[in-house]
Amino acid sequence: MRGRAGGRQGKDHGTMAVYVDNMHLTEMGRFGPYRMCHMLADTTEELLAMADRIGMDHKWIQKAGTVHEHFDIPTYRRRMAVLYGAIEITMIEAGRIVSARRKAPGNTYAAPVRAGARRAGGGDGSK
Repeated sequence: MRGRAGGRQGKDHGTMAVYVDNMHLTEMGRFGPYRMCHMLADTTEELLAMADRIGMDHKWIQKAGTVHEHFDIPTYRRRMAVLYGAIEITMIEAGRIVSARRKAPGNTYAAPVRAGARRAGGGDGSK
């Protein structure tokens, strides 16, 4: 059942807009013996609520308080999240969610850039 912002109603709880990507299907998702993916949500509260439901410690959150806020989760916890209503998305869709957050009105997050730092790929036009 679809809810707000594409969210889906969990089996026994209200609507949550939590997403899990498919990074576990790529080489990038390999972490030792584990296959990992990203779990993100429309709000920090939703992200932390799902983390609680699937047994993730809040201290494991990545990039807290930024548009990139997420958890790296193993596939067995991904399956749990989906059972609790998380929406399966692609890595490309996850990128679009982060991009939309960055462009959202009222967003105060801005990635700090150190003086003299260059972006990957030679942000000054060089390669």
